[in-house]
Parts: sequence; structure tokens; C-alpha cells
Amino acid sequence: MTKPSATPLAVLPVPVPAPAVAPARRADPVPGAGPASAHAAVPSAAPSAAPVAAPPAAAEPLGAPWPASAHAAPGGELLVGGVGLAEAADRFGTPLYVLDEDEVRARARAYRQALPHADVLYAAKAFLCSAMADWVAEEGLGLDVCSSGELWLAASAGFPAQRIVLHGNAKTPEELRLARRLRVGRIVIDGPGEIARLAALVAADTPQRVLVRVVPGIAAGHHAAVRTGVGGQKFGFPIEGGDAADAIARVLAQPGLELVGLHCHLGSQITGTEPYLAAVDTVVAFLTELRDRHGVELPELDLGGGHGIRYLPGDDAFDLADFAARVPQRLADRCAGAGLAVPRLVVEPGRAVAGPAGVALYRVLSVKHGADGRVFAAVDGGMSDNPRPALYGSPYTVRLVGRRSDAPTARADVVGRHCEAGDVLVRDAALPADLRAGDLLAVPAAGAYQLSMASGYNLVGRPAVAAVRDGRARLLIRRETVEDYRAREVGR
Repeated sequence: MTKPSATPLAVLPVPVPAPAVAPARRADPVPGAGPASAHAAVPSAAPSAAPVAAPPAAAEPLGAPWPASAHAAPGGELLVGGVGLAEAADRFGTPLYVLDEDEVRARARAYRQALPHADVLYAAKAFLCSAMADWVAEEGLGLDVCSSGELWLAASAGFPAQRIVLHGNAKTPEELRLARRLRVGRIVIDGPGEIARLAALVAADTPQRVLVRVVPGIAAGHHAAVRTGVGGQKFGFPIEGGDAADAIARVLAQPGLELVGLHCHLGSQITGTEPYLAAVDTVVAFLTELRDRHGVELPELDLGGGHGIRYLPGDDAFDLADFAARVPQRLADRCAGAGLAVPRLVVEPGRAVAGPAGVALYRVLSVKHGADGRVFAAVDGGMSDNPRPALYGSPYTVRLVGRRSDAPTARADVVGRHCEAGDVLVRDAALPADLRAGDLLAVPAAGAYQLSMASGYNLVGRPAVAAVRDGRARLLIRRETVEDYRAREVGR
């Protein structure tokens, strides 16, 4: 059997909108590069919406986990992308999510520059809207989607379908038909039922390129609920025990399916390179077995994403430079030892692109002092727009913005407005002791897995999203209202 052909996703002949202007700008962040002072300068790749608004001379950069453009100005204001967050909250209301467009672009560009011979796909599950799709497309990334909703949004935004990969452990027949109709570049087969279901939709003369998701037996990630590289969970085909080998044999037997590679995803919020090196070792050994058994050498290897970011100032973050230096080399070495052609590497960063670019803004509704000395600052958002603390115990930092306080620091739990005792956004936050109703609080590292996981609990409605750049703010997503909920009702 001959080696399957594969067209690299990131270099497909699909036109990408070109920026009209490429002005020089401030230093931009590189994922895992350390504190803000270590951010490397990266040239802009998109037109500027307005003249660059430099922060006031007295403004102080905040450093990670805040966006690289975040500066504390006199009077307590906090600037992101040259825009005052208190001003944005007054204009758009709260809760409000603010995205620094330059930060998203710079992080996407950093991946392209660090891994020039790999395909880089933005993981849409982290956060997706039409503007985000535009930004990552213009920076040369592909897109990884997990549902028909994400696929439709990307397609309606004009994202090139051949640069899209469809994931999901339980794709519906309708989703598979939509993917075929749009001619997505790759579909990742995640379960045995998908093989026959997808093969039935495909004619042999118009094959569908597919990858098979394998489970290498490697545990990585910040919480048991997101460690997807081990057995005993719903994703993929375990290599150990033969499930992956059986799935490969079935796919190769389908003339309408063109197997172009393997996919694996180890987990989320991974900050070290070692798990990926271990995955390379395991998967290359499996690729060697497939070559020996079927006479086929697969041209792609997708190692997924899961690259971690800083949520607290002292946190570790994914070191992109280390990954880029060691993983491709390890892949080349292991393939050389096995006599295999080196497959094209694919990576899927989501959180590492979007997460540090977002800041969530909340208005304090009440401050309650308990008899036991505990202080609760209740805000106008909560687990409906950020379920991560309730789901995973995820830590965040928080800062008072919009006014200066000379009061001593005190400890308070920043809690949400929902009918759950576990609706706590930030535990033991260090905030001014004179915190009061009406104050504005900002939470950094809010660009990923918050709004994308938001719910309609208590019918509160999901927050608005605004983008900031060069001193200008614009609304990307309007606030969800009770009228949106009523519009879905069709009877009583």
C-alpha cells in the first residue's frame, strides 16, 4: 500500500484576507515567554483602527496574567489596548468581557513563527465569534471545531473550509453531512460508529480526508476531568488493547475515507513539554506497527493542544519555545530510528491564544461581612459566565479598577449572583478594605473557556463582548436579554 497523500492545512491555496496596513507597534506576548518585560516585539499583521493610543507616562505595566497592553493609570483606572476598563464598563455595561485584539493576533503569530513547518489550528472551543475567526485566519491559522454551531459560525464568517478540522466524540449525522457539504479539510474519527456513518456519506471518487483519534495512555492536565490522554474516558481509541489498530484497519478498508494521520489530545492546561515527548514516543511506535502491518505511512500527526497559561502571577505557563525546539526534533529522531518518513506536525492551541487576551469586568452589588470575619463581595455575574471555579476549582486573581483606594488590603471572596453556594469566582481575593457596592472589579485570563462554557442559569443572560485595540473599543457580541429567552418560546 502506498503512502496516503495529504495537503498541509495551513498552506492550502485558499485566499486569506490581506491587511491593508502593517504598522509597527508595541512589544507583543509570546506564549510561555515569561512576564510582560520579556515579551518579544512582533510586527503587526492587520490594519490599525485608529492612531495608537499610548498609555499615560505614569501608567505602570501589570505583567502576566494581564494582557501585555495592560497598564495601571493614576486614579485607579486600568488600560487595556489603550482603552480604560471603567470607561468600557460605563459604555457597554457589566458583566463585560474585553478582548485585546493585538494580544490574540500576537499569540497566533507566535505559534506560526515558532512552528513554521507545522500546521497550527486555533481550537474554537476556547472561544469563538466571527471576529475571532477573522483574526486567526488573517494570522495564518486553521480552525478546529467541535460542533455544527462552531462550524456554521466559522463558515458564515468566511473561514476557508479546507482549513477546518471537525472534532467531537459524538458527531451527529447532521454534523457529518454539513461537514461534507462544506468540504472541511479533515474529520477526526473518534468512535467506531463514525466510520460506517461517514463512509456512507462519501463516494469513492470524492474521498474525505480523516484522522483517527488515538489514546496514548499519558495523563496530563490540571484536573482529572480534562485528562483525555488516558483510557477509561469517552474520547478516542486506546492504543493499548488493540482498539486503535482495529479502527485503523476498518478505516483503511473504506475506499471513500482517506486516512491521512493520527490525532491525540492529552488534556488541558498543560505547562510542560514532557507529556508531548512521551506522546511522540508512543504514537511513533504505533505508526511503525501500522507500517509493518498495512504497508502505510501516515503523513500527519496531530498532537492536539492543551497548552497552559498563567491565571495567577506566580503560575507556570506553557513554554512554546521549548516545545518548538524539542517536539519536532523528537519526532524526527524517533521516525529516523524506525525508518519512517516524518509526518507533518499539527498543533491545536486555544486557551494559549485567547485566554490571556480577555479581561472580565463585574460590578459589585453588595459587600457582606459575616460574623466569622469572612467578607463576601457579590457581583453581577458568576458561574453562568465563568463556570471554571465551580467545575475545577480554578483560581483567578482580581483587581479593583476605576477608582484609587488607600485603604489597607483585606481578604474577601468574590461571589456570583446565582443560587448556588459554590458560585464563587475568586476565593480569598486581596482587595481594598473599603470595597463597596458600585465598585468595578476586573479578572484577567478570561478569554478562554468562560463565555464558551457560559449558561443561561437563572435566565441572567450572557455578557457582552467588546474588542479593544489602539485606544478604540467596539462591541463584538451584544448582551443576552430576557427577550432572547422569550423569543425561543413557541407555546404555553
